[in-house]
Amino acid sequence: MTLPGVQQHASLAAGRWFELSLAEQLGNIGSEYERAWRWKRQGRQDYFEKAFARMLELLDLTLADRRWHNHRLKELTRLREQTCQEFNNEQRPGLSKYFLYFGILARSRA
Repeated sequence: MTLPGVQQHASLAAGRWFELSLAEQLGNIGSEYERAWRWKRQGRQDYFEKAFARMLELLDLTLADRRWHNHRLKELTRLREQTCQEFNNEQRPGLSKYFLYFGILARSRA
């Protein structure tokens, strides 16, 4: 479902993403997660696929961030797996609260 070679967040991939805290990164991923679910519920497949691809791109950038190549890497890898399972199985969005709390944390530190 991802669009190979398409980079929606070029400036983030160029280095800015790696300056964000983990909470900021996961909060941004959560925004795309919610956006993808909204489009999926509305039956807008084209918009859903774009939001889903952006979400995966941000998740992959987070996985590439060397700062999280410690005990966090396993959770981040599992998070990517779980989000894909939710969308593929059309499960109810179960990670909404997970992402929401990171968004709140990121905002409280700004």
